[in-house]
Amino acid sequence: MIDYNKIASEVLDTETKGLVELKASLLKDPAFGRAVDLLLNRRGAIVVTGMGKSGHIAKKIATTMSSTGSRAFFLHPGEASHGDMSIVSADEVIIAISNSGESKELSDIIGYAKRFNVSMISITRAADSSLARAADVSLVMPAVPECCVIGKAPTTSMIQTLALGDVLTVVLEHANNLTPDIYKNWHPGGKLGASLIRVSDLMHKGDELPIVKENDLFGAAIDVMNRPIRFGCVGVVNDTGKMVGILTDGDIRRQVSDGLIGKQMHAIMKKNPYSIAADMVATEALRILNEKHIQTLFVLDDAARPIGIINFHDLLKAGIA
Repeated sequence: MIDYNKIASEVLDTETKGLVELKASLLKDPAFGRAVDLLLNRRGAIVVTGMGKSGHIAKKIATTMSSTGSRAFFLHPGEASHGDMSIVSADEVIIAISNSGESKELSDIIGYAKRFNVSMISITRAADSSLARAADVSLVMPAVPECCVIGKAPTTSMIQTLALGDVLTVVLEHANNLTPDIYKNWHPGGKLGASLIRVSDLMHKGDELPIVKENDLFGAAIDVMNRPIRFGCVGVVNDTGKMVGILTDGDIRRQVSDGLIGKQMHAIMKKNPYSIAADMVATEALRILNEKHIQTLFVLDDAARPIGIINFHDLLKAGIA
């Protein structure tokens, strides 16, 4: 009987070893710094190419770079040989990927790069391969065995290549000063875009804020809570505008037998209410709502003055909840 757990352990051990050795070789290889300099100093786009399994990895690297601020695209070697090479100029930098460094399909791209002075970085396991020799900078991955049962199918080598692509991508992210706000501009749709929305994008503010003063009578709170836009609560502020408490529908129900009419807000409010900042990502607001089992959060400025309010329904409509 096949021991699946044993096989899984061996595969992960081999691939982990591949990454460990990649890290060790990369940190001591001056070629890595030269490759980064080429990418940082380019005038055009990054062109990532490869054939077969390397091509699939090249596509992933190109799309990740492009989505994080480094203009990049994948160029299929076959299509390049039949007209698509014209999109590559001397302003671009090519990243060519081949495990063996001898992929015949890359020969036309190599020749084009040489003729038109296009800088090229190679990623390969063979330091003396045709690709490595032709490249301006060659990043050579350590030769750890493939974890395939016959040791031939690209497995460990593809994990190494993918990781090396991520390393280059993240270095470029730092150089481009990538921030969540910039990233959000490129990912406006779906759950990814929603996860980067900030509280300030969703909160109610201005006249919509349900606010009373701590010396107001209970009746003032009822008037505010009965406005057309209802939040099921009022925030309580002191004379300086600082938020000092909150009164919710639930608080009223629990205290109704105490005779609330005629009482001032400071006597019936709940002190130290939960609050958030406007620049907080909305997913964090959702986490607080869920953890504290509440429906609404006031948004405070640096002086603890209420500037907005957000509730679960706002997050639901934005696709976050």
